[in-house]
Amino acid sequence: MTQDDKTQDRVVIFDTTLRDGEQSPGATMTHAEKLEIAGLLDDMGVDIIEAGFPIASEGDFNAVSEIAKNANTSVICGLARAQFGDIDRCWEAVKHAKQPRIHTFIGTSPLHRAIPNLTMDEMAERIEQTVTHARNLCDNVQWSPMDATRTELDYLYRVVEIAIKAGATTINIPDTVGYTAPRESADLIAKLLENVPGADEIVFATHCHNDLGMATANSLAAVEAGARQIECTINGLGERAGNTALEEVVMALKVRNDIMPFRTGIDSTKIMNISRRVATVSGFPVQFNKAIVGKNAFAHESGIHQDGMLKNAETFEIMRPEDVGLTETNIVMGKHSGRAALRSKLEDLGFELGDNQLKDVFVRFKALADRKKEIYEDDLIALMRTSTDAEEDRIKLVSLRVVCGTEGPQEAQMKLNIDGADESTTQTGDGPVDASFNCIKTLIEHSARLQLYQVHAVTEGTDAQATVSVRMEEDGRIVTGQSADTDTVVASTRAYIHALNRLLVRREKTGKDTPEVSYKDVN
Repeated sequence: MTQDDKTQDRVVIFDTTLRDGEQSPGATMTHAEKLEIAGLLDDMGVDIIEAGFPIASEGDFNAVSEIAKNANTSVICGLARAQFGDIDRCWEAVKHAKQPRIHTFIGTSPLHRAIPNLTMDEMAERIEQTVTHARNLCDNVQWSPMDATRTELDYLYRVVEIAIKAGATTINIPDTVGYTAPRESADLIAKLLENVPGADEIVFATHCHNDLGMATANSLAAVEAGARQIECTINGLGERAGNTALEEVVMALKVRNDIMPFRTGIDSTKIMNISRRVATVSGFPVQFNKAIVGKNAFAHESGIHQDGMLKNAETFEIMRPEDVGLTETNIVMGKHSGRAALRSKLEDLGFELGDNQLKDVFVRFKALADRKKEIYEDDLIALMRTSTDAEEDRIKLVSLRVVCGTEGPQEAQMKLNIDGADESTTQTGDGPVDASFNCIKTLIEHSARLQLYQVHAVTEGTDAQATVSVRMEEDGRIVTGQSADTDTVVASTRAYIHALNRLLVRREKTGKDTPEVSYKDVN
């Protein structure tokens, strides 16, 4: 970043979807998915991609290394605690990038200082040592005082000055618990710029969490006060209630340029595609009323709104759908559509498929088209969710038949393919979904607890696909599963199996279980 960028109207976008976003319980992405999302971020014009936490696992290290090697224009950043081993491991991962960055952090608030039982002086010394160590490895070093907004102001001045003198080129001020209000966010940045020696020579960044729903407002307030880097994620993904959403800050700066005359290098027309792709690979669907990228963001139902839109779209829309990558062109998909039309439509939705992938999805598409008169965009997105990693699944649904109604018992007959072998069982339950889940639990021994079971219709009508999301927890490992089908029971069963397949992957990655699936012989 040039001195002009630091002092004028340029706002740097730092995306941490692949690090903080993936820390959302159940949002773990595969190696291939991380590389794909990183490529999309790079292509969209994201300045800095925080690719992961290299010391966390061998998988995270490999993903960060591969992303660093493949990045074209983005700075590739890795996260490291204030420990020499973390910083060394981080550098080993990011050093392959054309523009590498080390991001090191330590909690500076009284609550966080108490965890390692460090005095203020001891922590200050550690900050000086670790930032110096990072700068000796890399010219681009970012430092964060975690829980900065609850750190004593005089101490925050002190440690920020230490980090700057030790060689940090970016100082990030995290609102780690989403506690701050916009006025406080702006005041804090202004005070740091005014009171810390050397503050005018580095870039201040802001990293806001959304626990009170003010993350985006806090980030924009910080920028108005002098911060020039916003840390954010696609769809606001992240710990607890999430982070500042990239799409929100980018479009806010674009739409309200009259009061916030700042620019970014983001190609906003690619926002919708990457939003949908992140929703698919993370298993976290975008809420319908989500700003910018939600299904209802450009939808109008009331007569007054519809009449106004027909006369002049600006009466009820402050941005154009095409500004975020939506198109007015609508290719109607149905049972007579061919592979070329399907490929084109999926590309519009942000899915790049190889020939073999397209062949598999086309078979699923045709099967769905035989049951529905018209296939909508949301149907295709749901279809892609059910296709993700299907070839790698170790547990597959072969057949399912249920008996339900006002007279019991409700019963399910199920056949699963488990590591290549077919196993069958019949179980009863409190309704067809419960009976189906009981079949799975009978065939697959596991201790995972179902935390969430959610159903919603993807589109309208009695032939609409039902999208089912489940969240399961086992020994601290949280996984999500999703599936869609015009039959709600089938969608529920496949979502449960999808979660179990992800759980098996998590077991193997952590090495806490053998890779063999344990199942009961009930034939």
